[in-house]
Amino acid sequence: MAINKVGVCGCGQMGSGIAEVCARAGYQVVVYEIDQSLLDGGLARIEKSLARAVAKAKISEQEKEAALARISGCTATENLRDNDLVIEAVFEDIQTKQHIFSMLDEIVQPDAILATNTSSISVSSIATATDRGDRVIGLHFFNPVPVMPLVEVVPTVLTSEETVGRARAFAESLGKTTVLASDTPGFIVNRLLLAFLIDAIRAYEQGLGSKEDIDNALRLGAGHPMGPLTLCDFIGLDVVAHVADTFFDAYGEARFKAPPLLTQMIAVGHLGRKAGRGFYDYG
Repeated sequence: MAINKVGVCGCGQMGSGIAEVCARAGYQVVVYEIDQSLLDGGLARIEKSLARAVAKAKISEQEKEAALARISGCTATENLRDNDLVIEAVFEDIQTKQHIFSMLDEIVQPDAILATNTSSISVSSIATATDRGDRVIGLHFFNPVPVMPLVEVVPTVLTSEETVGRARAFAESLGKTTVLASDTPGFIVNRLLLAFLIDAIRAYEQGLGSKEDIDNALRLGAGHPMGPLTLCDFIGLDVVAHVADTFFDAYGEARFKAPPLLTQMIAVGHLGRKAGRGFYDYG
């Protein structure tokens, strides 16, 4: 069954990015948010992102307008009914995701694929909230979605080969490169990346070097596009800690345990770029 219409559940940073790349690839997109103010903010984020793409000559003004015309927003879940694929992109909380998937299972047409953009939660545990385990899969995009070229495709033991093929072909139709990852917390990228980020925080905490020297060492010595502490600020220190707790609970490995410095910074509101202060001052 061809995928022509895509629903996106959540229009935050990730959801708006997913909606944008789907629309740019020619798909009709319906994006859902729980209230109008959040929806308006997400749609404005999409328009701003497309305007940046025009300014950088990545797309034309006509392509921008065509993409915007393919996107509609809603605050009623019934509007997700007729989509061939619905991608959930909400906060990393298992109860919230299970509730959404249970709702989608009742509303969305029976043959549709339900995908989650989770970065750290088992896709299998989310699929248990539905009666269509063969059509539930992980499609993990990376932030910022319009820029990052990778999507991790994460099937469960219940996911059919047909669903894997359709989901992978869809992601590649967006211009993304796909990798197939096993359904373990963090999949490939975040399982390896999180341990690296936590170790960088621990190294700074122990005085291995200044934050600037640690970041410059990894940028210039290892070819990273940004240093690990800058990346933590970009992700959000509260998000880093939340994912670290999830991995530590799942694997019981000390390398995933949040360092005291990270906990202290969160306690005083130094959450990174979004708060104006993290390892660096963005004021």
